[in-house]
Amino acid sequence: MRNLLFACAVAISPIHVWAMDDETQSATASCASDNTSDADERYEFRSEHDPNGIGKFYMGREIAHVMGFAGALWLERDEREKEERLSLLVKSLKLKPGNVIADIGAGSGVISMLMAEQILPDGEVLAVDIQDKMLERLQQRCDKAGITNIRPVKGTVKSPNLKPESVDLAIMVDVYHEFEFPWEMSREIANAMKPGGRVVLVEYRMEDPSVPIKLVHKMTEEQAKKEMEQSEFKLKWKQTIGVLPWQHIIIFEKQ
Repeated sequence: MRNLLFACAVAISPIHVWAMDDETQSATASCASDNTSDADERYEFRSEHDPNGIGKFYMGREIAHVMGFAGALWLERDEREKEERLSLLVKSLKLKPGNVIADIGAGSGVISMLMAEQILPDGEVLAVDIQDKMLERLQQRCDKAGITNIRPVKGTVKSPNLKPESVDLAIMVDVYHEFEFPWEMSREIANAMKPGGRVVLVEYRMEDPSVPIKLVHKMTEEQAKKEMEQSEFKLKWKQTIGVLPWQHIIIFEKQ
C-alpha cells in the first residue's frame, strides 16, 4: 500500500489518522510482489484519486487505507456501541451453538468477543488479522475476560489462511473495503465456507449521505453484490439487514 495513512471522519469526533505499522507495511509489500497472476489485471491504478484511498481500483471502486495497530483504542471506544449498535449486529446474525465463525480483520477482537458467547459450548471464533500486534492484544483481552473459544489466526493480504469448507459464517465489519487484494481474499474466503455458509459484509452505507464517514470507506449494496457474486466464488446474495444506524449487513450464501 503506497501511502501509509488511514483516515475516517465521524460526526462526533475529529478526523482519526493512524500510521500503518512496519509489520503490516512489510507484509503488504512482500505479498504484492509475489504470486503474480491474471488476477492482477482486475486492478487499475490511477494517479488522480481520493486522498483517503490507495489509488488502486477494483471493479470501479477505490480501495481504502488499512487501519494500523495505533487504531486499536478507537475500535474499543465506549461510544462505538451507540454509534454502530454492535450488540444488535450480533443479534441479527442469529448465531447458533457450535458455529465456526471467521471474524476477518478482527483487529483487537471487539466483534469476536461479542460473538464468542453466542456459540458456546463448542463453537469457535477464528479471529483473523494480518498484524501480530493486533492478535497479541486480542489474546490479552480474551485472557483478561476469561474467553477461551476465540483462536487468533495470522492471515495475509491475499488469504485469511482458513481450511477449505471449515467455516459456517465469515464476517467482515468495516473491513472489506480495505482489502488490497479483494478478488483473492474473496476467493479464499469463499473456499473456506461450508455449503450453505454465510459471508457477511458490514459496510457504511454509500447510499446515505448523512452517514458521517469518508466516501472511500463506504460501499453501496449494489457494489457489494457486484463484487461478491462473481461466478468463481459461488456466493449468492441472501438478504440485506437494515437495522443499524450507519451500516448495511449484507449477507451472501455459499452455493
